[in-house]
Order: sequence, then C-alpha cells, then structure tokens
Amino acid sequence: MPKYLVTGVAGFIGSSIAHELAARGETVRGLDDFSTGKRENIAGLGNKLEFHETSLLDKTGLAAACAGIDYIIHQAALPSVPKSVAEPELTHAVNVNGTLNLLLAARDAGVKRVVYAASSSAYGESETLPKREDMLPRPISPYAVQKLTGEYYMQTFSTVYGLETVCLRYFNIFGPRQDANSQYSAVLAKFITQMQSNQPPTIFGDGEQSRDFTFVANAVQANLKACLAPAEAVSGKVFNIATGVRFSLNQTFAMLQKIIGYTGPARYAQPRSGDIKHSLADISLAKKYLGYSPEVGFEEGLRRTVEWYKATSAVSQDMTLTTSR
Repeated sequence: MPKYLVTGVAGFIGSSIAHELAARGETVRGLDDFSTGKRENIAGLGNKLEFHETSLLDKTGLAAACAGIDYIIHQAALPSVPKSVAEPELTHAVNVNGTLNLLLAARDAGVKRVVYAASSSAYGESETLPKREDMLPRPISPYAVQKLTGEYYMQTFSTVYGLETVCLRYFNIFGPRQDANSQYSAVLAKFITQMQSNQPPTIFGDGEQSRDFTFVANAVQANLKACLAPAEAVSGKVFNIATGVRFSLNQTFAMLQKIIGYTGPARYAQPRSGDIKHSLADISLAKKYLGYSPEVGFEEGLRRTVEWYKATSAVSQDMTLTTSR
C-alpha cells in the first residue's frame, strides 16, 4: 500500500486532502509547524494520521518525514499575496527555500512523486482569458514569484534527478476549514463570516474584478488524481485546477446575500497592491491528462461552505455557554 505525506496538513487544503485519504483507508503522514495551520483541522483524524510537527526549514525533520514515503502532496506555504508584499523575505524563505529543502529530502528518500500546490497568480495581469498553461508567466507579487519559482524547481528535479513532479495551479480555492480570522484570509472566508455576523464585508476595488472560484473538494480530487496519473503524461508538467467559470465579487456578494439572508450593504475600499483584476482557467489539459473534472460548482460550494461556518459557529457558541456555566 502506498504511503502519502501531506505537507501543510493542518491547513485548509492540506487537512481536506488528509481527511479524504484517511476516508479511503490510505496510509497518511502529515507535516506542519502550525505557523498558519490549526490543530483542530486534524484533530478528527486521530490515529489515522502519523503527524510530524516540522517546519520546511528543518532539514533533519524533513528527512524523517520523507522516509518511506511514495507520494508527497506539497501544500505547505505562506499563501498570501498581501503578506508577501508586507514580508517578502519571510515568505520567500518558506515558499522557495522550504520547497527546495523538501525536494532535496524527497530525492534523497527515494520518493516516487511530488505533487505541488502552484498558483494562478503566476499568470499576472495578462488580459488574455482564459489562462492556459503555455502562456508566458507574468507575476506581479512576491508570492506569485515564489510559487512560480517552486514550479521551476519541480520541473528541474523531474528533469535532472528523475523525481516525478506535478504542478497544480490553483485558482481561488475556497471551502470548509478556511481561516477567516487572519488579516490575510481569502475573500470568501471573510465575506461569509462577516455577513453571518451581520457585518458589511469589505470589497477592495469596485467589485468588478472576477475570479474562477474553486471549491476545495475539486482541488482534493485533482491532487489525488495527480499522484496516480501516468508519469509519461504528467511528470514535469503544470495543470490549471479550477472550474472554467468566473464570477465578479459583486456577483458573489449578491449570491451570498441570498444564501445567508444578509440584507445590508458591502463596504468598498481601495484596491490592494499585488491583486490581479481577472482570473479564468482553461482546464482542458487537466481533464485530458489527469482525468480531472470539477464535481462541485460555485453556488453549491458556497452553500456547503456557509453551512460549515454556521455549524462551526454554533459549536463554538455552545462551548462558550458550557464553559461560562
């Protein structure tokens, strides 16, 4: 039976992958240093997860985590454009140096394949839509540069060392377990929690910027397919992971108003540095070579996410009441 290592396992996407692997009865090891991940995201896995509390900057810890592993699903990162603008050296250390450290450990441990969480931010502000993998990358933020550098390292290790690698360029992944409390949180997590608390969400810019929002279950599916797809078709390659449909933030706000029952306005603020205006993916290569097809559409994904935040909020309130008695 193959062994999987999920880096960033206590994060939003990493924990979703680990839960799915465990549900399938796979052997799962996880790595996280809790710099952004949360212990509660993996608490329900119990003894189904072999956990290593290790940083990507800890070479000895990475060597131990990679020992005996067949497939690495590399999600660990500091995944924020604003944070990379504010702290480029820190985010570079984790996102670039940390990824290189992991690749070296994987190579030395004889790992079969590394699947890497790349980013659609690599495309930058090119006006051509949809984005295709053969387009020239034009990153406009330190985060985009860092994730693109990770892609190049993946491709180089595939060519030079024979380590199979697959890069998945995520387009705005959202869903349950996404952190809504950080100042760098993704837009949908913030929108939902603010509107559920009857607070106006903040839209940076005019709200006409659009995104190919992708429910997390689709990203999980893509990662697991990328582990097992034929090497001759996928190793050293890059694939867009999205839905192939885009919605503006204003449209998204209107949809959430209906789902949540929020009747207030949105608050508009100045655009953020490093943010792109539009994103839309061509997912034909992922369909052809990975067998990927988005199973959950945007509106259904929003409904599932709203329900999760609602349930989580109810549990937190019950715990608070119980503690205060």
